[in-house]
Amino acid sequence: MTLTLALQLCSVFGITSLLAFGGGNAVIPQFEQQTVSVHHWLTAQQFTDSFAIAQAAPGPSTLIVSLLGYRAGGVWGALIATAAMVVPTGLIVYGLAKVWDRGHGDKPFRHALQDGLAPITVGLILAGGMVVARQAESHWVQLAMTVVATVVLCATKINPLIVAVCCGFAGYVFSA
Repeated sequence: MTLTLALQLCSVFGITSLLAFGGGNAVIPQFEQQTVSVHHWLTAQQFTDSFAIAQAAPGPSTLIVSLLGYRAGGVWGALIATAAMVVPTGLIVYGLAKVWDRGHGDKPFRHALQDGLAPITVGLILAGGMVVARQAESHWVQLAMTVVATVVLCATKINPLIVAVCCGFAGYVFSA
């Protein structure tokens, strides 16, 4: 790994970490733009595959960063990307929490700020879903499974693992 690549990874993931309201999925569009369109570390299909792998494993928000870093620069790339994503925001949140909890407990502006961040988080996560959906290879069966899974998960309290297994089985049946 070159010093230039290490600095690029720090820059991309460090800056992106500051936008991650609501977790890693909120910045998927930024990850895609930087890793595919700007730096060309991955193809669109590699990005989509990395996202799918990350979502299927524990800790998907951190795993996607590690996978993208690994594809760009191997093991060192994964370590640098993960550290760049976690350390800056971790330090900022720690510092802000110390200040925030010092006498601002029930202030109206605190509640207003928190209420204002909620729609931003939802919008960022929806944008991430759109980016991944556009890049995925689409077949009518996949689109139908996406719609059915979304409706089932929104309308019922069924365990998402059951929905994932059913979709995986349906995908296997229709691909055979």
